[in-house]
Amino acid sequence: MMQTSHFRGHPAYPAALIRNVSLPDGRAVTIRPIRPEDAAIERDFVNNLSAYAKFQRFLFTVRELTPEMLSRFTQIDYEREMALIAVLDTPQGEREVGVARYSMLPDGRSCEFAIVVADDWQGQGLAYQLMRSLIDSARDRGLRVMEGFRLLQNVRMRDLARTLGFQSGADPDDPDLVRMHLVL
Repeated sequence: MMQTSHFRGHPAYPAALIRNVSLPDGRAVTIRPIRPEDAAIERDFVNNLSAYAKFQRFLFTVRELTPEMLSRFTQIDYEREMALIAVLDTPQGEREVGVARYSMLPDGRSCEFAIVVADDWQGQGLAYQLMRSLIDSARDRGLRVMEGFRLLQNVRMRDLARTLGFQSGADPDDPDLVRMHLVL
């Protein structure tokens, strides 16, 4: 009997996006596209984020991912979205320490991004590495604009966005949000 892939009708896993990076402090991580079998490490990653980091990422309070959210975050259509995770090898297996993702918007030319890095890995250059890889992936896909939102007080995201060349402006619908966009 022939086995069918979970990704029947979906493009193949984009292995070309896998890369190993060294951070300024000497730690090494692998950045790679997420897979459905990463559900456990994705769940553990989000569960271990501080309440503050979860709020910065989701813009609302999240205790833990629902099964639906977990499925949505790990079973992606690589043609319309990308999720790159930063993992390190441990004796217990891989540990996720960051994730950056984009989803194509209905116009087919732009995408919205989100990123979160484990609390103990922030300020080490990992967010920059994840975003560079995500931006490159969006460009390679032919997307023209990447946009996202951050809370007004999120100065780390403000600084990262500036470094990456994003333009920022107030969100007319919510004074606590800043809209960021980058022409790819």
